[in-house]
Amino acid sequence: MTTLAAGIRFVDIGFRATSGIIATALLDGGDGPALVDPGPASCLSTLEARLGNLGIGVADLRAVLLTHIHLDHAGATGALAARNRDLRVYVHERGAPHVIDPTKLIASATRLYGPAMDELWGPVLPVPSDRVTSLQGGERLLVAGRTFQVAYTPGHASHHVAFFDPESRIAFVGDTAGMRLRPGGAVVPPTPPPDIDVESWERSIDLLRAWRAETLFVTHFGPVHEPDEHLSMLIERLQWVAGVARRALEAESDVEAQQHLFLAEVMRAARRELTSEDLRKYELAGPFEHGFLGLARYWQKKGVS
Repeated sequence: MTTLAAGIRFVDIGFRATSGIIATALLDGGDGPALVDPGPASCLSTLEARLGNLGIGVADLRAVLLTHIHLDHAGATGALAARNRDLRVYVHERGAPHVIDPTKLIASATRLYGPAMDELWGPVLPVPSDRVTSLQGGERLLVAGRTFQVAYTPGHASHHVAFFDPESRIAFVGDTAGMRLRPGGAVVPPTPPPDIDVESWERSIDLLRAWRAETLFVTHFGPVHEPDEHLSMLIERLQWVAGVARRALEAESDVEAQQHLFLAEVMRAARRELTSEDLRKYELAGPFEHGFLGLARYWQKKGVS
């Protein structure tokens, strides 16, 4: 457990028995503790044990703030709600129906992950509708004794929001600020299907900048203390990788050939700047082949093929 500010800490939940992949934030104050992005149910026992080291049990939690509903961020939410009838879940209005009834979410993820679903994510349980608060962006939420500003931040996902605490100057940004698995490391935009939108993502980055946060808390992984530099690196990489995907689509008509071209160029660049261990961990956090699928869908919506 690492402290970010008074009453704000985060825990490494040990995804795939590997450190530095998924971080869950703990907000501890006011009417009781809350979590930001509890992660997948496959890591719930680790999360529970590490909260327990602080004297916090699942029954003590009062809220879960979800940046978005992808299973690496939100998969454990239903399991937590099943064990705590007082738990309230905050999620964007586009994601709320899938938190209440995850059938379509599970089906979509299964198309991507196939037989690895259970091992990766564990059971995905529904949250009772009367315990879900839908967000649009622009709200102010009183959670764990703090007032959070909410912004709608699509681009990585159409149901993505970010939360800003003006007191600590920390913004909890999910995947909108990309992945950076160690301080000073590469900034990588995760681009899985189905709703990557580069222009929307760039506008969302502008919203994050407008908060003038001192720290960005990214789920993959942890605090970033130089927000402007980080976000500039993210935009540059997002535009580059989108261009790689477009060139692959224009060069080949076969999907496998397109993906091969994309992965070859992306992996060449990755090997120049990442150690083999870094590369392994980025693949765990967001497989590069999934990155192609999301960007290919984005370009195809724009008529590129």
